[in-house]
Amino acid sequence: MILTAMFSHLGRGRFIKEAIYRGYRIAHSSGRTHRRCAANSTNSKPLRTALFFPGHGVQRVGMARPWIDKFPGVADPFLEEMDSILGLKLSRIIAGGPNSELNKTENSQPAIMATSILILRILESEFGFNTKTRVDVTLGHSLGEFSALVAGGYICFGDALKLVRRRAEIMSQCTQHAVSKTGEDYGMIALVCEPEHMDGLITTIHEFLGPSFSDLHDESPNSGKPLIEQVVIANINSKNQIVLSGSIERIRTLLVQLRQFSGHDPRAVRLKSESPFHSPIMAPAAEYMRNALENITVNFPADMPCVSNVSGLPFTSGPALKDLLSQQCVDTVRWWDSIRYLDQERGVKRWIGIGPGKVGRNLVGKEVGRVMARGGGVWAVCDFRDVEETLIALEDTDNDMLQD
Repeated sequence: MILTAMFSHLGRGRFIKEAIYRGYRIAHSSGRTHRRCAANSTNSKPLRTALFFPGHGVQRVGMARPWIDKFPGVADPFLEEMDSILGLKLSRIIAGGPNSELNKTENSQPAIMATSILILRILESEFGFNTKTRVDVTLGHSLGEFSALVAGGYICFGDALKLVRRRAEIMSQCTQHAVSKTGEDYGMIALVCEPEHMDGLITTIHEFLGPSFSDLHDESPNSGKPLIEQVVIANINSKNQIVLSGSIERIRTLLVQLRQFSGHDPRAVRLKSESPFHSPIMAPAAEYMRNALENITVNFPADMPCVSNVSGLPFTSGPALKDLLSQQCVDTVRWWDSIRYLDQERGVKRWIGIGPGKVGRNLVGKEVGRVMARGGGVWAVCDFRDVEETLIALEDTDNDMLQD
């Protein structure tokens, strides 16, 4: 009942409107936006080393087990703290599953975030990795933004964990509400194309989803549909990959139109997600975040800059952080913009991925592979066997950092 009322109220809210209209325009002109912001910025200090964190979908049963077995002195009290904060034995689900339980949004998202922070704490306590002095900037993909904010000193782990858990519960309810209301299947589909076709593909998608195309074509995916049922661009991940979110049937209709009317023929891959994240359907989660963050202590400035998914630029104030973190629920994740900004405008050469899986490293590596030529690199610490290689590489590149 409450959820239905929230949908009704938020159908006219600024979260959805900005996600649909303002958000797409910024995404399309992101390169110009970044150059303008960078040119006007008074802070031109190079940011040499970035710490980044993964988002939804990298979970697997036993993902924390190597760390627990190898470093029980850190892992055991950390997991006890996590369970105490949440009031449930999430550690058991992380360790033993089953997959059906771990893959539930309300379990997988706090599990991924907690595992990421556990790895970072082990690096700090067992390997002497000083995040404050070794890292210049943090960022995270979607859910990973919470891990980045914890690592950067903006939000404490306990507050972030509770936010992530409740936000995930509401997101799951949002999906259930949409399914019960429309009877449709919801999720996300990644589109992959040649880099030289990406700008044209995004522009064409905007045109097909916009009102002008709907006026001429009744079969438009968004034609006459309430915002809750519309297709949106959820992620712009790299120079050749974006992700669409919403009704799977309507996304497939859009793909037919792309091929029929524009000549674009991207490869489409459905993601392992039953929820349409970063779409108007998630408006109640955005509203929850906005209200909950009013009672959360946000440190600003914190230990280092943190890049926002929504703007593709560092957060500029505590209030802006709260606003953008709320907006992220329904807005496009501008991961490609974030990486390009740090690479091209701020001089980041060393990229360290912390957390389960290596999807994030692969996305970053595609964009900044050239940094490995001199004094840079892209590494992922998802298993304790990755630690030695990463720390040695950082030490080896320290001299190059000093010479620049």
